[in-house]
Amino acid sequence: MKRCRWADPSSELYTAYHDNEWGRPEHDDRKLFEMLILEGFQAGLSWLTILKKREAFRAAFDNFEPAVVAQYGPEKVEALMSDAGIVRNRRKIMAATQNARVFLTIQAEFGSFDRYLWGFTGGKVILNTDDEMRARTELSDRISKDLKRRGMSFVGSTIIYSFLQATGVVNDHETCCFCYPGNQ
Repeated sequence: MKRCRWADPSSELYTAYHDNEWGRPEHDDRKLFEMLILEGFQAGLSWLTILKKREAFRAAFDNFEPAVVAQYGPEKVEALMSDAGIVRNRRKIMAATQNARVFLTIQAEFGSFDRYLWGFTGGKVILNTDDEMRARTELSDRISKDLKRRGMSFVGSTIIYSFLQATGVVNDHETCCFCYPGNQ
């Protein structure tokens, strides 16, 4: 089976993520929140590092329930800072709690974060038909700018583009990949 170049065949974790999750349209708000937070934690690190720590992140961040994460106070932040199973970066941990609060505000305004996010594309997947490697696009620029305006951090355009790819808003599977539409 041909996969995207980034899906390292020597890593079962990477290939499973590529084959079963990356680029597949996601509409569950809790899952969208998880991916948004994990993409922020990935900044400056490899995605494989985050995947290896994903279960520890889920345990540490109460399965990424936004309403719970939004209530984290100083004691919880200190507990997270001492958790060797996750990436221990105070700025990223503080951003996760603030981003949870903004996430809840967006849910209240739009009915769901899913409706907010997919509203940028009219509910349609953006299918890239070339194999160009992108770090950001006009779409990720717009969403990043809006999230920052609402008070989120660690949501720069590059992070948001990775988030869009991960959650299937953008399908960037290479045209030779078995996951590219029509190749199954």
